[in-house]
Amino acid sequence: MAKRSKKPSGQTAIDPFTLEIIKDSLVAIGDEMFVTMARTSMSTIIYEVLDYATGLTDAQGNLITQGNGVTLFIGTLTYAVQSVLEKFKPGELNPGDIFITNDPYGGGGTHLSDVSLIMPIFHDGEIVAFAGNKGHWTEVGGKDAGSWTTDATEVYQEGLQFPCVKLFVAGEPIQSLLDLIRANVRTPDMSIGDMYAQAASLRIADRRFRALCDRYGIKTVQKAMASLLDYGETVIRQEMKKVPNGVYEAVDYIDDDGVGNGPFEVKVKITKTDDEFICDFTGTHPQVPGPINCSRTGLNAGARVIFKALTDPAVQTNDGCFRPLTVICPEGTIFTCVRPAAVSTYWETVLYVMDLMWKAMAPVLPARLAAGHFLSVCGTVVSGNHPDSGELFILVEPQAGGWGGGAGKDGENGLVSVADGETYIIPVEVCETRYGVLVDQFALDVTDGGAGQHRGGRGMVRDYRITADEAWVTGTYGRYKFLPWAMKGGLQGSKNYMRMIYKDGREPVEMGKAARFHLKRGDVARLITATGGGYGDPHQRPVAVIQEDVKNGYITLQQAERDYGVVLDPNTLAVIELRR
Repeated sequence: MAKRSKKPSGQTAIDPFTLEIIKDSLVAIGDEMFVTMARTSMSTIIYEVLDYATGLTDAQGNLITQGNGVTLFIGTLTYAVQSVLEKFKPGELNPGDIFITNDPYGGGGTHLSDVSLIMPIFHDGEIVAFAGNKGHWTEVGGKDAGSWTTDATEVYQEGLQFPCVKLFVAGEPIQSLLDLIRANVRTPDMSIGDMYAQAASLRIADRRFRALCDRYGIKTVQKAMASLLDYGETVIRQEMKKVPNGVYEAVDYIDDDGVGNGPFEVKVKITKTDDEFICDFTGTHPQVPGPINCSRTGLNAGARVIFKALTDPAVQTNDGCFRPLTVICPEGTIFTCVRPAAVSTYWETVLYVMDLMWKAMAPVLPARLAAGHFLSVCGTVVSGNHPDSGELFILVEPQAGGWGGGAGKDGENGLVSVADGETYIIPVEVCETRYGVLVDQFALDVTDGGAGQHRGGRGMVRDYRITADEAWVTGTYGRYKFLPWAMKGGLQGSKNYMRMIYKDGREPVEMGKAARFHLKRGDVARLITATGGGYGDPHQRPVAVIQEDVKNGYITLQQAERDYGVVLDPNTLAVIELRR
């Protein structure tokens, strides 16, 4: 069961104007950390995609503010800070120390590529807060370029494990540890460069927070942080009243684990009362041999995402927001795996945590939650030797896809998944400059799926033509077999998949997962993401809107006839026949 942060007691009142100033100052510190990390990082997965998070906690590890690129990092910094507090005694923490952890099983980790750095902040010799960040390193070693794959069977194959150890002592890096990292990753300058970017953002937080304490006094700042936690709880509890009490359940199936097993049943039972929001995932499939397993940190983060979406998405994230939330799941499931389970593509499973809660609650909160979206991060790695420099390139990125239609609205086209949040895909120009590929097309995919009174948003198609002598493609595209779900009589969305197209004319190969698929110069990796589920009976969609959809390229003439019962003239788009 997930631990909820303890509510401080006995706090004296604080001037509301001062509280607001300090609150905004804390948020500004988190924002400055976020910008600093982006501007000083070395890898596109950070400075272009924004696959990272930054934040502050109080001295006990309660999250105060978090700047997020990736939604599924929400609250994970709490567990990283708590791992430092559990492992090190107070006298072992000193100004300038920085700790590193990526432990999926106990250090707030998700998979080994997501590396957290934690720094205690001191004022007058006492720890008053912690600064933390988590960033996706393009390389942490392991058996595959990019450090994640679809066919790992134990965590030891997936890269370096940092079991919450000191990385900097009194402001100076531990050189032997840096040497160890350099010796075990394929792109050492990039990995170490990103590490220093993370350290820079922590030092910014350290300076700004100590200046805040100097200006207002540590007692006032501590009271302000406690009040912010209480405020977060108050706002969320007020919004919880708008969610009907009851018991809500959902079941779904994960395609496979990448090594030949599946499908796997996953389920949730949500109990909403006046005071609690309890998510029970008991009955979910046990952990599996392949790398789609998710640890308890990921489970809790996923539950937090949807809980906040159901209540108040806008309020500043802190641990007070999650006091009403309880997450239950036995050990050793696909949502709560234990060492040494492989976890490198954990996002395929943590997304089901979110989607199950979403699916269970959508019927009673249609104004907040639409039909099912393409779900998968559709993570992709393309690696090889650059045709110009001969150096190893590793392109690592998510893809964008279609979101479900909802009450009164069509789904969004070409948006990153709920797990990615405020992130981006790598721009075409950057891909073609830095990596051994040409992007032949980047367009909406209008082949199938998602019809409804309000249609699902369209997925995307992106072609990578290999310009290197050879390259290897790894990808994990969930919902290849079990499609995005619809609502109120709408039609399911389409599937996510990859199609490898050979220059020599051989039959293309289609798949949902690939590990190191070998391509040669001129071959194409076509990446296709799903259209979201539809909402409502397609025959209730106005004819004029269908004509506009065809005109704008969102649906084809064939889809208008087959799914919507509207036959249009191919030249004028005038209605020839209604078959409703």
